[in-house]
Amino acid sequence: MSARDSWEHEQEAIYLYGALADAERNPEQRQLFAHLADEARAQSKIWADAATRDGAPVPAAFTPRSRVRLVATLARRLGPARVRRVLAAMKVRGMSAYGATPHGHATPQSAEEIGKRHRGAASGNLRAAVFGANDGLVSNASLILGVAGAAGAAEGGATGGSGHAVVISGIAGLLAGAFSMAAGELISVTSQREMLERQIAAERDELAQYPEAEAAELSLIYQARGLPKEDADRFAERIVANPKYALDALAREELGVDPAELGSARGAAISSFFSFSIGALVPLAPFAFARGQSAFVASIALTAVALFSVGAAISLFSGHGAIRGGLRMLLVGTMAAGATFIIGRALGVVVG
Repeated sequence: MSARDSWEHEQEAIYLYGALADAERNPEQRQLFAHLADEARAQSKIWADAATRDGAPVPAAFTPRSRVRLVATLARRLGPARVRRVLAAMKVRGMSAYGATPHGHATPQSAEEIGKRHRGAASGNLRAAVFGANDGLVSNASLILGVAGAAGAAEGGATGGSGHAVVISGIAGLLAGAFSMAAGELISVTSQREMLERQIAAERDELAQYPEAEAAELSLIYQARGLPKEDADRFAERIVANPKYALDALAREELGVDPAELGSARGAAISSFFSFSIGALVPLAPFAFARGQSAFVASIALTAVALFSVGAAISLFSGHGAIRGGLRMLLVGTMAAGATFIIGRALGVVVG
């Protein structure tokens, strides 16, 4: 990023900080944004001087882009907290001060804690796999039962209907869903990674250009979250002085960005494909070994057990009891599959 680009970013930040200060009702938050605006002005001056030395002087007046004006309008109308994700994406600092950022951090108590508190993010892969399997299970179970109901009605009322039609539909649903999930994850993670890399790269440049100003901004954020000024200043200086933690802390606390989230788009796509496929295979499997009524009943039973198991597994991430989570997932899945079966049965009667 050139010095002039960095100057433009700081100018946009000044404009947005003014809008946030106007919209914020909390005096402490309002003061935080006012201080951050002052820091941005100082940093803007540094980048302006650098741009002049590079032979690309900045214009005398700055006009914010329409996108920046739109975000400022939304912040004034809806409040900063409601558009904090958009603001963080635009590299507006201070979003973590709300305590409801994308990761909801509390103020760290030591520099070491910054590096440790998100090392459990590897569990995100397991969480994604569990939810992917759940999506495959519910969606394909609903599809299979809907087709089974429609085929049975069309064939004279026999529950389960033609095994061939159900198997073909189930395989089609598995493949369509798995490829759709994989493509969606590939695009989503790639876009997110590009955005986070750009933000972190900009933060790295600023940390190298003016570490004292970055420490001051970090201190302001900690003060807004309840830390005494002396402690916040001392803690921020310790963090910025340590390259091992500085960029990580600045990305989290100023931008609400977790560097650990820079995952592999290809890995996410592959994981989604296989986890969805595994879930989608569960209600389909009985039809590979049986037909008609027996396959239909076996599919329902196996799906019910899988739904309860997935719900219990999800409870590990939600903190609720396993039985409660399992029963809730079983209820939701039963309602979805039951509704699809009833609709399919009705359509089968009409078509038949």
